[in-house]
Amino acid sequence: MRLGIFARTFSRPNVENVLDAVRRHGLDCIQFNFACAGLPSMPERIEPALLDRICAAANARKISIAAVSGTFNMIHPDVAKRREGVQQLAVLASACKCLSTSVITLCTGTRDPEDMWRGHPENQTPAAWKDLLASLSEALAIADQHNVTLAVEPEVSNVMNSAPKTRRLLDELKSDRLKVVIDPANLFHAGELPRMRQLLDETFDLLGPDIIMAHAKDLSRDGQAGQEAAGTGVLDYDYYLDLLQNIGFTGPLLLHGLSESQVESCVAFLRRKLEKARSPREP
Repeated sequence: MRLGIFARTFSRPNVENVLDAVRRHGLDCIQFNFACAGLPSMPERIEPALLDRICAAANARKISIAAVSGTFNMIHPDVAKRREGVQQLAVLASACKCLSTSVITLCTGTRDPEDMWRGHPENQTPAAWKDLLASLSEALAIADQHNVTLAVEPEVSNVMNSAPKTRRLLDELKSDRLKVVIDPANLFHAGELPRMRQLLDETFDLLGPDIIMAHAKDLSRDGQAGQEAAGTGVLDYDYYLDLLQNIGFTGPLLLHGLSESQVESCVAFLRRKLEKARSPREP
């Protein structure tokens, strides 16, 4: 596994300064957000000169871009908003080759019109699922055109709110361009924390072969996505990392949900846990 971080953790005036901050913490892998380069996260246009600048800055610091954030509300109640998101996704996809990355992360969305991370009672309706399939079908056509992979993430407040629903989505769309980001802090519905290991086992049994990226944050309660820094909540990190090891995961493990002041301690925490996960177990 390769330890990295969301580049947006660092607020700096330009992309070079952001990447300098990443490097100062001994990290060489990021999930990139165009907000780090002074654009909206989902830009309508990206100038080629800016792409060249981002690429040069990353190469000079030997930082790889594991993925680009492409989150928009894929089941927004306003169809025009969904179409806008798909159009902006195409802009991101066209930029990936220059950035030497081939993965875009997505949010499956919610019927809440204001906040794509907030739950809504209509999220679990057949109509919401139909809209998700329609949005993702358009997104996958873009992915095919630009030779990129789309990574979706199960999250309790979204339409795709569990590992079984994620498996269903993968099976229905049947695309090699659609894979999974795993973040256990997003998986626990109300009352499920006492079943943590059982739920994690189920998640990895259902999704293991399709996991291409892992996130590292934490949670202090169930029923909503956790937003705590890794190691500051109740997530069983030893078990989580063992499960990643057991499926042969060698991809990026990316910190987020933390402040810049927490980066040093969280990096140290994860390095310890990763070392423990790699160590041979006593017979």
